[in-house]
Amino acid sequence: MTLDFYWYPKCSTCRKAKKWLEEHQVNFKEVHIVEHPPTKDEIASFYKKSGLELKKFFNTSGQKYRQLGIKDKLATMSEDEMIELLASDGMLLKRPIAVGEHAVTIGFKEEEYEQTWGAEK
Repeated sequence: MTLDFYWYPKCSTCRKAKKWLEEHQVNFKEVHIVEHPPTKDEIASFYKKSGLELKKFFNTSGQKYRQLGIKDKLATMSEDEMIELLASDGMLLKRPIAVGEHAVTIGFKEEEYEQTWGAEK
């Protein structure tokens, strides 16, 4: 199985996650999250597969998030509006996003990667 690994090469967390995948010999395909952001349908699929709140997909520490004042808007947005917004700009997505057949992880925590992707070899 091959993961889709959505990342931003300048992001240190993304580089750590990529290094972990390589060291653990997990097959993955790199997708530059800004040049090739996931579509609305892909984000909706990630959301359903992840079991996480949709709000967790937002890069809350990003400049774009702060510039657009998204924090104040999320409470009144529908899921569809949130997905539309996330699909509009790869910099709004928390990264990296690793997508497998049955699971999705957002961000990088070594324990979570071990638990989720360690058996994917």
